[in-house]
Amino acid sequence: MKSVEVGVRTEERYEFVPITDEVKRVVEESGVREGLCVVASTHTTAGITINEDYDPDVRRDLRAASRALVNALDVSFEHAEGNSDSHLLTSLFGPSQTLTVRDGRLDLGRWQGVYLCEFDGPRSRTVRVSIIEG
Repeated sequence: MKSVEVGVRTEERYEFVPITDEVKRVVEESGVREGLCVVASTHTTAGITINEDYDPDVRRDLRAASRALVNALDVSFEHAEGNSDSHLLTSLFGPSQTLTVRDGRLDLGRWQGVYLCEFDGPRSRTVRVSIIEG
C-alpha cells in the first residue's frame, strides 16, 4: 500500500472543496495499474464524498442542504466546542470513499469528482490518499 497526505485549506464553515486533481495525481504517481484508491479525511469534522464535478451549483446546493438539514433538527447539542453539527454531518457523509484504479488511472464516471466536505471551517485539513495494488 502506498499512502500520501494531501493538504487542503478551507475558507468557509461548510464547504465542498474539489480535490479530484490531487487524488488523480497521487494515483498516477503511484505506478499502480489496477487496484483501489482510498481517500480519507483525518478529521472528525470533515468528510469525503463523490459527486458531480461539472456544475459548481452542485457544491453550493450541497452546502445549502447541509445547513438546512442541521437547522431543521429539533435537537439541543451539548458538545462544549459548539460543533456537534459538524460531527453529525461528517458521520452522514462519511470519512472516506473507496474508488477503483484501472489502467493506472482513477476510475471515475464522466461527471464525478472527489470532494473534501468541510463542516467546521475555515481550517487546514489533511486528506490521506492510499493506493492498494490489486
